[in-house]
Order: sequence, then C-alpha cells, then structure tokens
Amino acid sequence: MSDRPCIFRRLPPPSRQLHDGCRGVLVALALAAAAVAPDPVLGQLRGPLKGAAPGRPAAEMPGPLAEVGFDQRLGEAVPAELAFTDFAGRPVALGDYFGERPLVAALVYYECPMLCGMVLDGLTRALRTLDFKPGRDFDVLVTSFDPRETPAQAAAARRRTLERYGREPPPGDDDGGWHFLTGDRQAIDRLASTLGFRYAEVEGSEQFAHAAGIVLLTPEGRISRYLYGLEYAPRDLRLGLVEAAGGSIGGVVEKVLLYCFHYDPVTGRYSAAAMNLLRAAAAATVAVLAGFLLLQWRRERRRQPAGA
Repeated sequence: MSDRPCIFRRLPPPSRQLHDGCRGVLVALALAAAAVAPDPVLGQLRGPLKGAAPGRPAAEMPGPLAEVGFDQRLGEAVPAELAFTDFAGRPVALGDYFGERPLVAALVYYECPMLCGMVLDGLTRALRTLDFKPGRDFDVLVTSFDPRETPAQAAAARRRTLERYGREPPPGDDDGGWHFLTGDRQAIDRLASTLGFRYAEVEGSEQFAHAAGIVLLTPEGRISRYLYGLEYAPRDLRLGLVEAAGGSIGGVVEKVLLYCFHYDPVTGRYSAAAMNLLRAAAAATVAVLAGFLLLQWRRERRRQPAGA
C-alpha cells in the first residue's frame, strides 16, 4: 500500500496494532459486506486462510468461500460439559448457564480490529430498546474463538460492551447476565461446530475471517434461532427471545406478533405471515363491527319510552 493516510483514521485505533494500519479495516469491511447475506460467507481476502474450524460447509464453493459462514443447526443441544474460563478467571462449564433463561450467544474474538465489536455494538443497540433485561429475562453468552486470548481481555471486552449498553457493571464479580468467556482450542472447536459457526485464520495477520451474527438458545441450551449480520431488528430479537423461552417471557403483544410473524431460516429474520395477518385483520374487523352494533343497540334501548 502507499504511504497515504488511511481514510478511516477517525475511527478508534485497534487494541492490537497491525503492520499495515489500514489492512485490518479493509479486512473487516470485507467481512462486514459479506455478513449481511443470508449465509454470510466471504470473498477472497488478502492473505491465505488456514484451515477452517470444524463445521460443515453450507455449499460446495471454492477457496475461502466454502470455509466461512453459518450452518443452521436448529434444535441441536450445546454440550453442557464444555469447560471455559470466565472474565474473572473462574473455571466454568457452559451448563452453568443453562436451566433458567434463554441465552443470546455470540462467538467473537476480543482483539478483532472491527467486525466483532460491531456485532456486539449491534446487539447492545437492539437490547437497549427491549423491556427484557439481562440476568432477569435472558443471559448474554460471549465466547472468544481465539484460544490465545485471556480472561483479562474478556473483562475488558465486557466492560466496553456494558458501556455501550448504558448500564453500570454489577458490583464485584457478579456477571449480571453478561458472561464473557475464553477457552482452549478443543472446547472452542466443539462449540463452534455445534453452533455451525465456520471461521478461518488469516495467515500471518493474527486475524480471523468469520461470519457475523448471533445465536439464540433455549434455557436448556438448544439452538433456537439465528440472527445474521451486524444489525438486529429489535422485533426479531424480541420475538426470538420469546420463542427461545417457550413463551415464559413477554405478554399478549408478543403472542399476537408471533401469530402474525414467522421466523424465516433462510434470512434469519421474522417475516409477516400473510394468511395469519389476514385472519387477524378479519377478527379485528368483526370485533369492531360487533362493538359498533352493540353500542347502537344500547342507544336505541335508551331512546325507547318507558313501558314501550
């Protein structure tokens, strides 16, 4: 590259300096452009990709295109025995977070120059609009897929994410529903394979090519929904959490919305169910007409003279 300054110089500098200041941004933009596709896969990156982490390719495609993306594994159980370390340095098993609430799971690496931060930023923006609260209605489970990363890096990423979310960190070592983990290669590979998350290391850069998205888990740790990309519509996240919780969170509004909107596994979004919308509109019309007729009948009754 030339000595001209990077056009993205106003962005916050990455915590890990690269030999080429603009290279990390360009790689991240390539990832972000691909992340919004129904099956987020990448085009050719600058530099060869090492072998991808376990995960069945979604389609037979050449080169890196076949190595990065999401394979939907709806209904599959995440292994509860997988051992990790949390942001406070405590050994934990994934099953420690199962049993009470649905979970929003994200696979990232904490020293990612841009894309992983954008994933977490998009998640926090969507969560800020919801009445549901972490630690009460659901948990957030963020796991690094780089085995070189440490609990200190997990703690720093957690602090940044909570600042974006606009909430004060819980006192002491309390997770407060926000669990940031690190682990060894074996545990990471099993988790990535179960979630259908495929990624690859960009050789010589200490960076990774990877998809962008989040996975919603049931309280028992089964895969319920995938939401792709860097931005998550609050409606999609809200309905996905209600479905993952089996209806134990949310109210009448969410039940009506779930009747009118169905999850589309191809796009990872909720789309309108036309027939159900027509039925709901017809029911609402009948209710309005019935109310109008009842009101008119009562008015007529009041107008009739006594003894008539």
